[in-house]
Amino acid sequence: MSNNPARSNSPITYIVDQQPGRAERLSTVLDFISEPHQSCDLATLKSKLADDATAVVLLGALPEQQHAEIIQRYPTVAFLLLGEPLKPLLQFSNVVGLLTDPFAYASLTQLLRDCQLYHRLMPRQRQHDCKVQFDGMVGNSEPMRQVRFLIKQVAATEANVLVLGDSGTGKEVVARNIHLLSHRKAGPFVPINCGAIPAELLESELFGHEKGAFTGAISTRKGRFELAQGGTLFLDEIGDMPQPMQVKLLRVLQERTYERVGGTQVIKADVRIIAATHRNLEQMIIDGGFREDLYYRLNVFPIETPSLQQRTDDLGLLIQALLQVNALRNKANVKFTDRAIESLKLHPWPGNVRELANLLERMVIMYPEQVVDVAELPLKYRHLEVESYQPEYPESLQERDLLNALFQSDDDDFDQDDEGTDLEAAENAELEQNNGNGSFYANGNIKHLPENGLDLKEHLAELEIHFISLALHRHEYVVARAAEVLGLRRTTLVEKMRKYNLNKED
Repeated sequence: MSNNPARSNSPITYIVDQQPGRAERLSTVLDFISEPHQSCDLATLKSKLADDATAVVLLGALPEQQHAEIIQRYPTVAFLLLGEPLKPLLQFSNVVGLLTDPFAYASLTQLLRDCQLYHRLMPRQRQHDCKVQFDGMVGNSEPMRQVRFLIKQVAATEANVLVLGDSGTGKEVVARNIHLLSHRKAGPFVPINCGAIPAELLESELFGHEKGAFTGAISTRKGRFELAQGGTLFLDEIGDMPQPMQVKLLRVLQERTYERVGGTQVIKADVRIIAATHRNLEQMIIDGGFREDLYYRLNVFPIETPSLQQRTDDLGLLIQALLQVNALRNKANVKFTDRAIESLKLHPWPGNVRELANLLERMVIMYPEQVVDVAELPLKYRHLEVESYQPEYPESLQERDLLNALFQSDDDDFDQDDEGTDLEAAENAELEQNNGNGSFYANGNIKHLPENGLDLKEHLAELEIHFISLALHRHEYVVARAAEVLGLRRTTLVEKMRKYNLNKED
């Protein structure tokens, strides 16, 4: 027997089997793949499940054939059956699959992943369902209010729903909300992306397969239809489903029964179907890429999800909601100025909410706990010519900082070569002649304080005019270069030139 400590992020696996040789072989395989597990008898299992009913149980031979009783008593436990004689027990929804000796690494790991999927799909208890009607649907714009209305209308029925919309608009969020508001909310919500699974594997993924049904099928496995029994099956990207599979899906929708690949037992499909696609199915029907009869089976109640460009008024609320989620994951946050949000509203958002989520995550990484303005946004999101955010400081602080800078001098400031000194002297001489500032600012420094005092604001303005004129003259009135040497933004320098009438004379 093995008794490894369980990892906190996955349920522990228990082996209950009165055939000690088989249990030992199975334990060896689990040790090899580093899967936490414990071999125990039925009484110990009941004691363990009384404390934590979230587990995976590999169920083999039991005294007095108590299998069905145990499986039904613990609906939150995912069971894997050991041996062909237990195959009839696959009818129970929490029985995920069947293993046969000899145990193969590939089939065992796949079935353990299916058990983890079963636990993830179990409905979570919600303490505030009365307050929260919709999960993850952010926004108060008219298109979003219309989507909520349609969800409430169709949720209480068993009608098939077809969710239409561009990629990234939240079609799965719509499907999940239909499930949560339906009478099937206690059952699982099982999504499957029909475009992400190879055509040759899609049938097995949807309907399951029997042992030996094809090369590599070394154990019986449930499909998504069985995993969704009593709940909702979400067929995402239905427009990418191959035509042969469209025929088989149509038959299931019509007859509400199916068989596993390689099997003959008829299984009843007690599931609600919600499909979604970003494709134009009506055009695909004309082009011969999608079956018309399947389209009308699925399109009983269509819901169109609006693109982000159609609901830019929701952008502020979406940013707030996505940043809250990001803060929990990355332990950091970021703030956007109103100008940055206005710029984002002008973006076309071809990737919709998914593109927005990616942008926000990037901004959190680049500017954690900072304020993001238009200048900090990536280039393609800058739709307003607004300079980077600069906080407004009191005028008294600005004057103090300027005076401190003027009176601080280093010895290195006077160690200039003759060529630089001659050039500056010539520039100063010309500026003195043009501006009439006299010797007070001859070197750009205050030499002495007049006996009768001075008007500090007036002289600071004169000093500002002096250095702006000097920079403009040196760079032949190329504003961008002059602003660079003065440490100013170009637009700020333009405003000061306009204020002091320092434009170049023709």
